[in-house]
Amino acid sequence: MIRPNNYAFIDANNLHLSVKEQGWHLDYFRLRRYLFAKYSIKRAFLFFGYVSKYESMYKGLTKDGFELIFKPTLTLPDGQPKGNVDGEVILHTMIDLPNFDKAVILAGDGDYYCLVEYLISINKLERLLIPDKNRYSSLFRSCLGYASFINDIRKQIERV
Repeated sequence: MIRPNNYAFIDANNLHLSVKEQGWHLDYFRLRRYLFAKYSIKRAFLFFGYVSKYESMYKGLTKDGFELIFKPTLTLPDGQPKGNVDGEVILHTMIDLPNFDKAVILAGDGDYYCLVEYLISINKLERLLIPDKNRYSSLFRSCLGYASFINDIRKQIERV
């Protein structure tokens, strides 16, 4: 049997903060293996606002099988970096649309609603993976038939 050529598009900050708020740590290597086994993900893109002090983490994620897409960050008045990647995720998904069979979108942010709805309308959405079943945009209520929750697979992808 030929495996589908599916891609994953992941808002890294959305995923990281959501898992952190739930009180556990994600093992990205285990996540990458899960995505391949469950959804035939051949290419998995992680979108980040680039912060140079995390360079070693970025190298590790690349070794784990992720392709990293960076957005330049701004520094907020409190010194924190800001690098919202919503536009980059949407644009990159649309640019790659002819290259994959189906997409997995990993985010719970309502800014991705238009992308998810469009992918559903053209039969290109494999799954919407929402990081937290208790906190996600109400816009996704109409898409829950396509949704799964990261909380539900915690044991499979948690860093131990």
